Amino acid sequence: MAETPSKEPGAGRLNVLHIIADQHQAAVMGCEGHGQAITPNLDRLAAEGTRFTNAYTQNPICTPSRVSIFSSQYCHNHGYYGLCGPRPEALPSFFSHFKAHGYRTAGIGNLHTPNMPRNWLETHLDNFADTFQSVDGIKEQTRWFDEIRAKGMLEKEEFHLAWTGKGDEARDMPSRLPFELSQEGWCVREAMRFMDGCGGEPFCMQVSLERPHDPCTPAREFWDMYADDLELPANFDNDVAGRAPHFQEMHKSWKDRTGENYIASAKRRWKSYLASITHVDHAVGLLLEHLQRTGLGERTIVIYGADHGGYMTTFGIHEKAPGICGQAVCRVPSIWRVPGVTKPGGVCEQLAENIDIAPTISSLCGLPPMLSADGKDLSPLLAGSDQPVRDVAVTENPWSKSLRWKNWRFVHYQREGFDGRDIGELYDIKADPWETRNLYNDPSCADVVSQCRRLLLEWLIRTTRVRTAWGIQGMTGRTFQFIYPDGGDGKLPAGWQWACPYYM
Repeated sequence: MAETPSKEPGAGRLNVLHIIADQHQAAVMGCEGHGQAITPNLDRLAAEGTRFTNAYTQNPICTPSRVSIFSSQYCHNHGYYGLCGPRPEALPSFFSHFKAHGYRTAGIGNLHTPNMPRNWLETHLDNFADTFQSVDGIKEQTRWFDEIRAKGMLEKEEFHLAWTGKGDEARDMPSRLPFELSQEGWCVREAMRFMDGCGGEPFCMQVSLERPHDPCTPAREFWDMYADDLELPANFDNDVAGRAPHFQEMHKSWKDRTGENYIASAKRRWKSYLASITHVDHAVGLLLEHLQRTGLGERTIVIYGADHGGYMTTFGIHEKAPGICGQAVCRVPSIWRVPGVTKPGGVCEQLAENIDIAPTISSLCGLPPMLSADGKDLSPLLAGSDQPVRDVAVTENPWSKSLRWKNWRFVHYQREGFDGRDIGELYDIKADPWETRNLYNDPSCADVVSQCRRLLLEWLIRTTRVRTAWGIQGMTGRTFQFIYPDGGDGKLPAGWQWACPYYM
């Protein structure tokens, strides 16, 4: 049946502030016990709310991961696995869902969603404030770029130089822009302006920060917080002989391209990455201060997370590829502060996924469920329950899948990708958190590999969203629903939700 937009007044309804960083490895925060990362504001947020220690991304690449976050659908259901593509006209987002129920909506920053011929989220947002591309997908025709261009600073902005090929050397260095003119500084100001302009109406907003993604150029004050000769991650130069061939190739390529400067360049990347996370942390702190100063914090859900992680010198690799091979990429930060729900300093070890964000905020705000969502409602876990909401968490590429189950992380690769060879990965995360020992070919773990493969197959069958089917007369047992959303506004035409016998 069709959804009926809510007519409740704004007063008393919870707001949503979702802050997302690009490529933030979950382990690199003070609240995670990291001995080097300077993250006082993220630590404060974790101390005031609940931190998930086992949250996973749906994809190790920006755009498909973000489509999953917004739509609450797995990649094999929404179909996006790359960095571009036509806009999914019929796919709802949590923005369209909240907008249909009386919320003001804003997407501010590095949205990174499909934009052919126009951005998917265009009609879902009251304030479309992408910092990199216009609604039409034209790069650098945005309000942030207009600001730094007007100040004559465009050729000092490192992301612009890196992605236009004009400044490959503008990496792993302090930014030539002050924080106020950085992407994060602009996003903070725009977010504050939006919140102040809502006039008491409830809002649902994402602030999408582009750091700590490569080219890793933090503002000078954060760069100066870290020594030049930092100790590298414990698995920086770990033997990779037991890992997948493409992982070995990537490891070798970074050694080859840095040559005799292998260790020095890695230390510079590690410093710039840590400082970029502190740059992001400062932006988070400014947003938290604004919520406290205006009184909005008492009725605003705050979530901090990332689209995916990155290696960033773990195993000697400076970027995120090949992503699905590593826990450093698949596991993401997930910190929640929910007024009246979360208790200070909560730590939840149960599995969670990025697609769970949309169903959870819908539940917490009293909205009906998104009928097109694949995710789970995490609100019981946020309230203190320790009962799992899911048995496995999966990150997927078209021909490879990473599964987290109990203490194990398993990676399946199609044989066709490796000339018919049986390549796989299995790690005991509890005993080997740095993933230094691949147990896939260990005879004592054969049963675990078999079980993981079966769990992955069952997950894929269970979660695949059926588009068309015809019921069989006379069958008994369970039923499931087929959901056909219309043009992306979160509503369903009457009669488009129906049940038929479970098709065995």
